[in-house]
Amino acid sequence: MQISVSDLIVRYMERLGIDLIFGMPGAHVLPIYDSLYHSRVRTVLVKHEQGASFMAGGYARIAHRPSACIATAGPGATNLITGVANAFAEQQPMLVITG
Repeated sequence: MQISVSDLIVRYMERLGIDLIFGMPGAHVLPIYDSLYHSRVRTVLVKHEQGASFMAGGYARIAHRPSACIATAGPGATNLITGVANAFAEQQPMLVITG
């Protein structure tokens, strides 16, 4: 049986205890969204990638568990930076996935 890289990424998130991922679908990350459909990790759709990174950081702070955010390549990835830097400064556990 073959397993896709996107399935491995989702399994890794489950092992980390991540139960929510914040993000916006894009061409480069659609396979991960396909794998998330069949997992226990719930997705939260956002209107802007920066919101995804701040939501993931806030959730990690409140829930005391790792969180995740996802964005497509290029501008989607760069829009995550401010929220990721904030989470890093506050030592919040966050997995960041980009295409």
